[in-house]
Amino acid sequence: MAAHRILLVEDDTPTRERLACALSGDPRLELVGSVGSLAEGREALAELSPDVLITDLGLPDGSGLELIRNATASRAEILAMVITVLGDERTVVSAVEAGALGYLLKDGSTDYLVRSTMELLDGGSPISPSIARYLLKHLRAGGSETLPPAADDTKPRLSAREQEVLGYLVKGFTYAETSGYLGVSEHTVATHVRRIYRKLAVGSRGEAVYEALQLGLVDGS
Repeated sequence: MAAHRILLVEDDTPTRERLACALSGDPRLELVGSVGSLAEGREALAELSPDVLITDLGLPDGSGLELIRNATASRAEILAMVITVLGDERTVVSAVEAGALGYLLKDGSTDYLVRSTMELLDGGSPISPSIARYLLKHLRAGGSETLPPAADDTKPRLSAREQEVLGYLVKGFTYAETSGYLGVSEHTVATHVRRIYRKLAVGSRGEAVYEALQLGLVDGS
């Protein structure tokens, strides 16, 4: 079985070398690129076609959020994970909205990074414990006490392709049927579905359908 291709973007050289060493040391992972800026990250994304993007947010020439948006817009099957020192609520939510499926703080071990990367590849959404505690607290509070409102509207921001996939979910199509209609792989459909679930804050097809109809994201006819 081929190793999963990983691109690491981290501007601090010692940190980048430490993380790169950990990722390279696992035979299930192939570190195809290790760069230190937004511009280099964009170039590496285009040239290397990684399966996973692991990126810091505070890069010297821009935000890692831009890189995540670029990655998920160009190839939907790319899995993006943040590794950063930034843990405030708005940054976390902005990363999720950009397309991140995992969010790690840099206080974890390199072993934790490798485990989290494999969890991401297995369909999970790895989150550092302190971030998970914040999110649970936020949900218990109804999501209104600590989180600033979004700049434009309250509806989740779904991409055009996510909107299409959601429409097929609402109509009851399977992943295989949806992939056939859209001309993409079932893996790509599954990746879109994970992002839809994350953006709608749901955990099942039924909940996604309910939220989609309640928010007017799709036509239920």
